[in-house]
Amino acid sequence: MKDSYIAAKERWARKMAGQQRREIRSSDRLPPGQRLVTDFPTLDLGIQPEVPLDRWTLSIHGKVETPVTLTWSQFQGLEQFEDVSDFHCVTTWSQFDMRFAGVAFLTLADLVRPLPAASHVYFKSYDGYTTNNALDVMMDDDVMVAHSWNGAPLAKEHGGPARVIVPKLYAWKGAKWVKEIIFLDRDLLGFWELRGYSNSADPFKEERFA
Repeated sequence: MKDSYIAAKERWARKMAGQQRREIRSSDRLPPGQRLVTDFPTLDLGIQPEVPLDRWTLSIHGKVETPVTLTWSQFQGLEQFEDVSDFHCVTTWSQFDMRFAGVAFLTLADLVRPLPAASHVYFKSYDGYTTNNALDVMMDDDVMVAHSWNGAPLAKEHGGPARVIVPKLYAWKGAKWVKEIIFLDRDLLGFWELRGYSNSADPFKEERFA
């Protein structure tokens, strides 16, 4: 964990200095089985929770040194980050050059300081949704908890006030309406992973189902 954390911080420094180029993962930017769209379709569990900003919190805990529960103002007070990335939904649509802004996962990790035993991250949402990722996946320099899209607050139907963005994986791995981030020393399957979806979810390998 220590070596991968240092490597992630080094990538982050290069990115913020404008020296890190987007990783080329395929000669074709569009993953296999995907179609390009220009709108932003929505998909959820049938619930779009209304979360007033004065009641919104993000709890970050588990295998960390300093667990925290952030209010909206505290979340906004952290170092802000904007990034342009591609977005791939397992329902076969993709959109290029999505501009999200929020707080980098690296910033949140620095805040709570994961323990050496931490290997995975589990997410809980205000609508009851859950998902999971390996910690080294989350430490990539384009992963964030986003509150804005294309310069405007993230709409409720797209996971606002805040959602997780993990560009290199299918979008179900980025929890909408996120309320908890739990660092674990083991893998714990989330909602769709328990229902037959891939645990690794790489669009370029078409890892849709287990």
